[in-house]
Amino acid sequence: MQIDVVDNHGQFTHLEGRALRDIGVETETIDNETPPEEIDADGLVLSGGPEMSRAGRCGKYLDLGIPVLGICLGMQVIAAELGGSVAGGEYGGYADVTVEIEEKADPLVGSLAPETRVWASHADEVKELPEGFDLTATSEVCGIEAMSNESRNLYGVQWHPEVAHTERGEEVFRNFRAICE
Repeated sequence: MQIDVVDNHGQFTHLEGRALRDIGVETETIDNETPPEEIDADGLVLSGGPEMSRAGRCGKYLDLGIPVLGICLGMQVIAAELGGSVAGGEYGGYADVTVEIEEKADPLVGSLAPETRVWASHADEVKELPEGFDLTATSEVCGIEAMSNESRNLYGVQWHPEVAHTERGEEVFRNFRAICE
């Protein structure tokens, strides 16, 4: 089992790889300019990062036929590439947020507690879901905290499951590993 992390130049990218290794997954961090035909993994994590213009290249990874998890900016890339909308958030930078799990059947976040504390940046956020996606978590701060399209194996969370401030973050990575198996 190998899940690669696509580096969008975010400050937590190395922690995403570490979180995967901690649960027994082989991982490699790859540059976001890596050609899709060079990807040989069972799944991909699109990392967070500082700006959409540096991550916009990641749309080429959405049709590889393998599961993709977008984290923060990675989720925003998925939404923007597939017809959703992304805009500046009302609350800005990093903060502790309580998310409410909306879809208990979702394979990525459905197993989390109905209300889970997470660490998230809301400088930018998904404002409108792409067609075919389900809203899987929300909060008082952000209407779309997580989304999924199970038929395409595309998932996204606004928060950072790889940081210690997020409750049950390891569970998100374990759930993604199960999706990739």
